[in-house]
Amino acid sequence: MKSNLPIKMLAAMSTLCFLLLFSNLSLAEDTIIDEWADVKAPKAPPIKPVRIDPNATALLVLDIEKRTCNSERRPRCIASVPRIERLIAKARAKGMLIVYSLTSKGTRETILSEVAPLGGEPVVKSSVDKFYGTELEKILKERGTKTVIIVGTAANGAVLGTAIGAAMRKFNIIVPVDGMSDQPYSEQYVAWHLVNAPGTNRLTTLTQIDMIAF
Repeated sequence: MKSNLPIKMLAAMSTLCFLLLFSNLSLAEDTIIDEWADVKAPKAPPIKPVRIDPNATALLVLDIEKRTCNSERRPRCIASVPRIERLIAKARAKGMLIVYSLTSKGTRETILSEVAPLGGEPVVKSSVDKFYGTELEKILKERGTKTVIIVGTAANGAVLGTAIGAAMRKFNIIVPVDGMSDQPYSEQYVAWHLVNAPGTNRLTTLTQIDMIAF
């Protein structure tokens, strides 16, 4: 009578291979959503003091409007306004170019009065990338701008979108982390993205408003 051992061994090996394959497929199907609770935030990026040339630098003040910057929707934006106001005052005192932006529903009148533009200061209107469909690039290049300081809200909207747009046009980018606002996680992600992601990482410096010297 012939032994059934080889057949049994083949069956066992087939079962084992199937289990291993199924196990590997299960692992491969894990996504970042599955791993969400286990992901730890990376080390905080460095904050650096900067000295700027007012003649080659522009301050971009993005979407600081009543609808987007209020205590109900974005209290961290309200907290940033006095700091941005100080930065605007210093920039004006040095004759620096200041450009404002609006959301698609905004007007000059909807910008918060504490940081509102003066009559001759340009205002552009667009979605998250303030270069898109506007004359922002033209305005900057006509003044010989090499570096932009970006403040405003939302961090993961206008600030990130415009920083990416600036990087694509080879502007140096300075982002004061206490001048951008949204929810804490959004601010954290944007700070990390700007100094780590291809495109922006070599052109971006993170700082704080009181660490900017003129």
